[in-house]
Amino acid sequence: MSSYPQADGTVMGLAFTESPFAQAIHDRDLLCLAINDRMCEILGFTADQLVGRRIAEVMEGTQYDAMEQFMRQALRSGEATRWRPYWRAPGEAREHAWLAVVSPLKDAPADRAAAVWVGVLDVTEQHWARQRLSLLNEASTHIGTTLNVARTAQELTDFTVPRLADLAVIDLLDAMLSGSEPDTGPLTGAVLLRRVAQQSIFEGVPETIVKPGQTETHPQSSPPAHAMATGEAVLTGEGEPGFDCWTGYNPARAKAISKFGLHSMMCVPVRARGVTMGVAVFYRGRRQEPFTHDDVLLAEELTARAAVSLDSARRYTRERGTAIALQRFLLPQRLPRQSAAEVASRYLPATGHADVGGDWFDVIPLSGARVALVIGDVAGHDIRATATMGRLRATVGTLADVDIPPDELLTRLDDLVRRMSAETDEVGSDATPDVYATCVYAVYDPVSRRCSLARAGHPVPALVTPDGTVSFLDVPAAPPLGVGGVPFESLDIEVPAGSVLALYTDGLVQSRDTDLEAGLGRLHQALSREEATLEGICDKVLADVLPDHLGDDVTLLLARTCALTSDQVATWDLPADPAVVTRAREQALARLADWGLDEAAYTTELIISELVTNAIRHSRGPIQLRLIRDRTLICEVSDASTTAPHPRLADELDEDGRGLLLVAQLTERWGSRQTSTGKTIWAEQAL
Repeated sequence: MSSYPQADGTVMGLAFTESPFAQAIHDRDLLCLAINDRMCEILGFTADQLVGRRIAEVMEGTQYDAMEQFMRQALRSGEATRWRPYWRAPGEAREHAWLAVVSPLKDAPADRAAAVWVGVLDVTEQHWARQRLSLLNEASTHIGTTLNVARTAQELTDFTVPRLADLAVIDLLDAMLSGSEPDTGPLTGAVLLRRVAQQSIFEGVPETIVKPGQTETHPQSSPPAHAMATGEAVLTGEGEPGFDCWTGYNPARAKAISKFGLHSMMCVPVRARGVTMGVAVFYRGRRQEPFTHDDVLLAEELTARAAVSLDSARRYTRERGTAIALQRFLLPQRLPRQSAAEVASRYLPATGHADVGGDWFDVIPLSGARVALVIGDVAGHDIRATATMGRLRATVGTLADVDIPPDELLTRLDDLVRRMSAETDEVGSDATPDVYATCVYAVYDPVSRRCSLARAGHPVPALVTPDGTVSFLDVPAAPPLGVGGVPFESLDIEVPAGSVLALYTDGLVQSRDTDLEAGLGRLHQALSREEATLEGICDKVLADVLPDHLGDDVTLLLARTCALTSDQVATWDLPADPAVVTRAREQALARLADWGLDEAAYTTELIISELVTNAIRHSRGPIQLRLIRDRTLICEVSDASTTAPHPRLADELDEDGRGLLLVAQLTERWGSRQTSTGKTIWAEQAL
């Protein structure tokens, strides 16, 4: 029975004993005069054991010494004092938060503290509510900082250890890592999960038997599988059936749990938007108090926040994978066979938060054994940029077939980009930006060893000559495609055979941390180093020039120029006289015999007859016949007329009009291209 003052009557006595406060009254010597049942319960002693004695005489601990100190202070100052101790009372399994108040009891006539009242209230629930809010607020800045599944999971484990647990592991379904949509149905039966993240109070996380990247099958009866099947957290601990089952399922796990004293476990399903993605498991070992319902609530809140970020990261992984797959599909799947240049390329998508961009390149065989090299970059990092890139690459391929000069090709490409911008404006989104792109287009002729280049807002190409000299070509500058209003100009240079032409996008030489001049300097140095193969040069350039973090896509295209020897090319200048057709055939047949191509004589004779006759009949000025022995046998006839030939279906009574149709039937492909002095009609035969 509690001891309490009777002077104020029964009501005051009831207030003392029934109050939710644990109460005690001490005299000026700190001897206990009265104490209620709640205080006795907290201290673990009876009233008879405490009345008439100082608390510090009965109880040992710094918290009790502090309480006496506050009582003396209240007696001296005559003012109440409060503080919030945090300790485990005798008989309690875990520490509690308390609100303690010490107030002097004054003798009215003397206005002097005759005794001191001590009141203690258990505010653990309020304390944990504040702690949860504080932790959740802190978690919002620590969890979900990236759109990366593994990193987000690791952030959850890093945050909860040691704040909440001594060991935390995150196991997810494989679909989460690939970006696929997890099964929305209940996950019944055994579940195969992959370890994505883990953290421990011990370095190296020695308590776990499954390491990051490894998988483990969780039986249906296990707490993790049960949590995923029901969608509710499972709280279990030492001596409980669920914990013992989990421990006994795997002897290696049982050994680790015993070694590190893991005694309490929470399994929280990782769920977001109605989809279960995995499970977060938290353990306590060194911390003696087991998990409580409050801990479960906190773990669920933290896991739920992480789950939303994980689901966003999964969706981003899927969308980014789709965009990268689309872009890689729109890039050349394999480089075409041609003799003008040996070619090697690299494409690297941006890392981190940056979406896939609009980098692209192409290698296009042209007539006359020439080759076109093109590289471009569409502004922006999204699916729209990738789709625009695909349209530009297709257009360049079409324009290259027309065989127009580089400056004219960029002019037509600029018109297309401006039309695309107009199309987006008509769609009606004020937030939709205009379309812009940069580009370099180069045409190399292995016969003349000349290269013609034009660029639109793109970094200048680099040229490495056979003696190792590196220079950046002075290709006339022009604004990006889509700006309009400024003509494009070409640079025409002679390129020694064996030179390396380097085309690249700005992501290689420029970033937020590196200016363009510094990047070009590193590229110059990397290209100066001797390397036998183009593949080796590509690897060295990427290793020496690239930053650690790619904020933009990077594309590199290298071409080592080749040259056709004089015995691979035969050229004859012919007068515009019908009698010359026979002589032209004879000269061509003689050269085919020298080349050992007698089997091509008949077809070549027909082609020469038709093309030379047409040139004499429909044009003026000198005529030139050229044979090129490359991967194919190329026959070219040039004249001064700019009128392109057009095959037509001849009527039954027409005496002409069938020649070009015959040429088309006898050759792999044929066409015409404009030149500075007229046009060239060409035809290719397979060898």
